[in-house]
Amino acid sequence: MNTMLITGTRKGIGRYLVDYYIERGYRVVGCSRSAPDFEIENYQHHELDVADEKAVAKMVRAVAKEHGGIDVLLNNAGIASMNHFLLTPLRTVEQVFATNVFGTFNFCREVSKVMAKRKYGRIVNFATVAAPLKLEGEAAYAASKAAVANLTQVIAKELADFNITVNAVGPTPVATDLIRGVSDDKINDLIGLQSVKRMGEYRDISNVVDFLIQPESDFVTGQVIYLGGVS
Repeated sequence: MNTMLITGTRKGIGRYLVDYYIERGYRVVGCSRSAPDFEIENYQHHELDVADEKAVAKMVRAVAKEHGGIDVLLNNAGIASMNHFLLTPLRTVEQVFATNVFGTFNFCREVSKVMAKRKYGRIVNFATVAAPLKLEGEAAYAASKAAVANLTQVIAKELADFNITVNAVGPTPVATDLIRGVSDDKINDLIGLQSVKRMGEYRDISNVVDFLIQPESDFVTGQVIYLGGVS
């Protein structure tokens, strides 16, 4: 049974991905800063902050020891800040970057060490259409995810010799807590910038992830796939 590690699994997209990949035969290990309200066979949960370097290293070592390795990493954990940058305190920016950038970096680095030993791995990071669309009111969030996209492309080159692919998926708005405070007008304006005029759905994300993590996708790396016809 292949082992998949997913960050940010307590709710939203991460929670969906847990169910989706367990149904497809994976052993899934997840994490979040607080305990989940569910228990599922073939799922293990760790409580930690993804920005905590020591906690991440400890978790990854434990997972690798127990299961003999990690085949797939999905860096889903993320937080947003939707506010005019003139009204955004530095503390908020630091929090956004800590989770979105530093957390992604921590897990990519630690899990890659495990994958490199077996010369195989699939890593999928999470970007956002807010970056290429340069969305107003999302300066900190878009900048953090732009950093994730660039990180993805650089480490894809550095890990290629280990048969580890690193790609990213950039969802459009999906009905999760991340966009709960966004007005309908703003959501509709964003959808109007897409080629496909609708909200994103969970299946849109898992469809791309399915392709990126399959063994046959070993020639696909360093790619950032934005959904909805955004480029």
